Amino acid sequence: MPRIPPLPESEWDETTAPALQARTPGLQGRLGDNNIFSTLARHPQLMRKWLPFGGFLLGRGVLPAREREILILRTGYNCSSPYEWGQHVRVSEALQMDREEILRVAQGPEADGWSAADATLLRAADELHRDAKISAHTWAQLSEDHDERALIELTMLVGHYHMVAFALNSLEVELDEGLEGLP
Repeated sequence: MPRIPPLPESEWDETTAPALQARTPGLQGRLGDNNIFSTLARHPQLMRKWLPFGGFLLGRGVLPAREREILILRTGYNCSSPYEWGQHVRVSEALQMDREEILRVAQGPEADGWSAADATLLRAADELHRDAKISAHTWAQLSEDHDERALIELTMLVGHYHMVAFALNSLEVELDEGLEGLP
């Protein structure tokens, strides 16, 4: 049982309904059909401020979508967040990421099959999770393939999805139908 249940559609008001009725690529149905959004709708002012930032990171940032999803999946895994993991497995599959690659994210940067660049992304997510900072060595490697905007966005992306995982885990948001939990 969730600690705070999703807001039923019958209770969506004129301020929350437009956002919850919106559709976003990679997510099934309307935003409000996903437990994360209908739960956060119980704090409509916060939800309205959070949605544009999260939406920017999810679809309008400078990081390539595949890199973004590798970072989010690793963050969801590191934070033991089944909901975050499950939603982003779905998003990754919509991007045509290979199932084997998605599951390899859980194995981390040392797993066989990663390119040096992909292993560096995973290492950056791990260092941010563990140390709240990317090491000088990993930063230098990231800087070979990413400009300043991408480096800023990468750190904000991982931090943002930590915050989301903290909320999902603490609120005990239930998996939506069809979402898989952590591997």
